Amino acid sequence: MGAEARDGREWEIRGERRGARYVLDAPPDARGLQGAGTVHHVAFGTTVAEHPEWYERIRVAGVHSSPIIDRHYFHSIYFREPGGVLFEIADDGPGFTVDVPLEELGSKVILPPQLEPRRAQIEAILTPLPDPRASRTAQR
Repeated sequence: MGAEARDGREWEIRGERRGARYVLDAPPDARGLQGAGTVHHVAFGTTVAEHPEWYERIRVAGVHSSPIIDRHYFHSIYFREPGGVLFEIADDGPGFTVDVPLEELGSKVILPPQLEPRRAQIEAILTPLPDPRASRTAQR
């Protein structure tokens, strides 16, 4: 992925707009159970134009990956790093504004079409979050 080694277990990953430091600790003896204290995956972003190039780059490196998966709001490629952590490379299109305009993002639950039939079930288990826009409106 173009990361530069900083020492035996630390890597620096930099893009044009963002970057990160990745530290490889020795993996535990047993695989973690999903829940608090475990990492499900680490996501990296790319453009729509560069996304297929990442798929090819991963393939040429001999890394087993998923195919490019259409997530409705973006496309993803998944693969595991040597310690077993799931990595995702997601593109930036078409974006969440495909369903609602930018000014309405966060004002209601939006779901991709394949989950729409389960809307009632999904909304029933969500924890309501405060609307940060409400305090701005009240201050005016």
